[in-house]
Amino acid sequence: MSQPVKILFRFHSSVLGEETVETLHAETISEALGLYKIDSIPFYVPQLACGDIVVAEYDEAEAHLTYRETIEPSGNSTVQVVLLKHPEHVGAVREIFREMGCASEGYGIGYFVMHIPADLDYMPVKIRLEQLSATGELDYAEPLLSDNHRL
Repeated sequence: MSQPVKILFRFHSSVLGEETVETLHAETISEALGLYKIDSIPFYVPQLACGDIVVAEYDEAEAHLTYRETIEPSGNSTVQVVLLKHPEHVGAVREIFREMGCASEGYGIGYFVMHIPADLDYMPVKIRLEQLSATGELDYAEPLLSDNHRL
């Protein structure tokens, strides 16, 4: 069994409009080679999805295992969702997408990120997102759409 770790990502967030740090859970593939498999859904880290293989190394200045590069994309995608009209209904909205095959993680009231598995047909998910967006219920961003999910 691989050793679980946390990897630090430092980046400029276009969502937050500032320099941001986020840590993500990962499984160790090879500590000697610095290879890790991302095991959580990124809240803000751009161009990354759960299941991607990354290189990370210990950074003295950060005092943490720190991301260097993605070497093998998983084919999974990440979608960010913010509820605009009724943020208190985040659980119900997450359930809609869970039933479509999309796991999610919530952050605060009214914001969550979805994991779109590589083998899932994204079209029904996209249609539902567009329907809810058109009514003003939510807005969403696709910080990472794999080739599998580009329509």
